[in-house]
Amino acid sequence: MSAEPGSCHSTPGCSLQDDRDTEVEVTESLRNLNMDLQQPIFSALNVLRNEIRSAKEDSGLSGKAAVTSSDTESGIFSGESELCVEHESDLDWFCCSEQKLICSHCTILGSCQGHTVTALANRVTAVRNQLVDVCEKMQLQARRIEHFINKTLTAKERALQVEASGARERVVAQVSVVREAVEEEEQRLLEAVQLEEERVEQCLLTQRAHWGQALAMLTQTRTCLVHTLTNTPDIQLATSGQEIADRVEDAEGVGEPCDTDWLNLNAGCSDSKLMRGLWASAILLGPIAYGSAHLTFDERTVSSLLSLSEDLCTLTFLPKRSRQSPPYDPARFDSWPNALGTLSISSGTHSWVMDVGESGAFKVGVCYTSMGRKGSGNDSRLGYNGQSWVLSKYDGDFSFCHAGKNTPLHVIHKPKSLGLLLDWPSQTLVFYDPDSSAVLHSVRHAFSGPLLPAFAVADRSVTILH
Repeated sequence: MSAEPGSCHSTPGCSLQDDRDTEVEVTESLRNLNMDLQQPIFSALNVLRNEIRSAKEDSGLSGKAAVTSSDTESGIFSGESELCVEHESDLDWFCCSEQKLICSHCTILGSCQGHTVTALANRVTAVRNQLVDVCEKMQLQARRIEHFINKTLTAKERALQVEASGARERVVAQVSVVREAVEEEEQRLLEAVQLEEERVEQCLLTQRAHWGQALAMLTQTRTCLVHTLTNTPDIQLATSGQEIADRVEDAEGVGEPCDTDWLNLNAGCSDSKLMRGLWASAILLGPIAYGSAHLTFDERTVSSLLSLSEDLCTLTFLPKRSRQSPPYDPARFDSWPNALGTLSISSGTHSWVMDVGESGAFKVGVCYTSMGRKGSGNDSRLGYNGQSWVLSKYDGDFSFCHAGKNTPLHVIHKPKSLGLLLDWPSQTLVFYDPDSSAVLHSVRHAFSGPLLPAFAVADRSVTILH
């Protein structure tokens, strides 16, 4: 007598009954499965279930019939024998631990003793229910995908055409406005240059005519005086003093020629705030917006009032108790909290950006390499001599400083970073806000020698950005 497994997930302990009891159990399981699968979307599964039940009823569930074609197709045995090879009993149980079909003897005496087992019908029902859930989720996902394709993507395609058309119109309109403004400004500037050129040419012609006549008169007077000197008898020469004096007076009245600015083209005739802003923006928004990656602070120039970071890119103002005396260096500033950059500029176009953060007192700009470094006088104070040009922030106000003259700047947005653009060919220095590319101040000057980036900080830190 062999024992029959009881309920799911239990180890059988009672004696094995006849095949009639098995038939009742399987029929009951199929009846429960039929109730679970009464869903319209899974009618095909119901047909398969009916085929399985019909085939089992025809075979009498004797346990000796061959595996039905519907069982094989549904994957119940998946090519395995209907009888246990070891015990020659029906494979009507499933070992959950080893994931295989077994007979009732395997659960008591065989290799699956003590494992978690379940009736084959229950296992099939569980698998079918799982498949139903999976298929239902797939169907819902398919519906969502279909809705996304038919509704969302279609709407996006229509919206894309409208938005792209609007974007093109905006681009064309903006470029048209810029082009019109640039063309008008170009025409105005060219006319201004033409007028200035004509003015200078007229001045040169006038000067040439005037000094040509003066030269002719002076030459004639000199010739007469030389003739008088060489050909006049002594007695007559002695009495011709008045005549000689008149000729000398005429010669002295000619005066000395003087070179004035009126004889030069006024560089301001080609200056335009609009063109300067567009030109600067075109450069600042390009690949050199953050300048050379090699620009750092020259540690030989850093004042003892400052500390320099290890990467040579950050200057920090030091309180008195933290200051040290660095070794003497002729290039070092010894009184003002200044430092210079390592980039010497005498050609090309260069730009760099400074992170000024929350610093309340700093200066950024350029200076000649020959600027003074020692003492507390204006010779070594940035912006207070003719060798440095800096933008300064102090007590919340911005100003441009050169040769001791401060020009207040009206800065609405207080920038966290400042950029400098130095164009050597046009001799132009521009200070700008990197975030908005707004020009804060610009200056044109006939620079006479190489320039170095110049910095000063008297509150917190400033950093060179790369």
